[in-house]
Amino acid sequence: MKIVEINLKEKYEFLGVDDRNPTLTGYLPYNLVEMGRENEMRPTMLVCPGGGYARCSEREEEPIALKFLNWGFNVFVLRYSCAPHRYPVQLREVAAAFEEIYKNAAEWHCDTTKIGIIGFSAGGHLAAHYSNTYNCGVVREVFPDSKKPNFSILCYPVISADETFTHKGSFQNLLGTYPTGDDIEKYSCDKLVSADTPPTFIWHTTEDQVVPVKNSLVYATALADNKIPFSLRIYPYGVHGLST
Repeated sequence: MKIVEINLKEKYEFLGVDDRNPTLTGYLPYNLVEMGRENEMRPTMLVCPGGGYARCSEREEEPIALKFLNWGFNVFVLRYSCAPHRYPVQLREVAAAFEEIYKNAAEWHCDTTKIGIIGFSAGGHLAAHYSNTYNCGVVREVFPDSKKPNFSILCYPVISADETFTHKGSFQNLLGTYPTGDDIEKYSCDKLVSADTPPTFIWHTTEDQVVPVKNSLVYATALADNKIPFSLRIYPYGVHGLST
């Protein structure tokens, strides 16, 4: 296996403003020549760890990469900027990660028809947010050809800014203040789903006391309303942050 470490602020100088330091770690299995796989192209996963937009959780970094490696994927873990760094820097860093993957797809043997994004908790919000707004103004301003994920996987995700079932800390860390009025819909991913949203797999537990399961339910409903292919798994037991 080859591991590549990419400092995104060295590739895109504006990503390093205000001491930000987003990094991308790639885990790339060797293509076995003696088995005739030298030209094999692999599905690829971009991982967005959770951590309430206050940090990137280690439990949702390398353990996730190793799981997907075992299933034949190339895997990239994005350690994105967290508080006090605010929206939209996280969306731009995801866009930068996709730029790097696409730019090096031939060398890294990435199948560009099978590049997805997986996010956990607040990282699930980031994955869903980017999946629905990859071509929004604040992203296209710096990445005019920003790339859409082919699919997304959301694991116990923060989705809605509705105070009755949200994770308030994630939005306060992301924005610096809790959204009100129209901003609640602007940052609630279920309100952003459209016919352009990629196919999605979602899982959650009903016992989750940190991010209520209703977050996943409202997102699945929005996917259904927009006729987006999806699969939803709700497990009866399990605390928040189960990782694998």
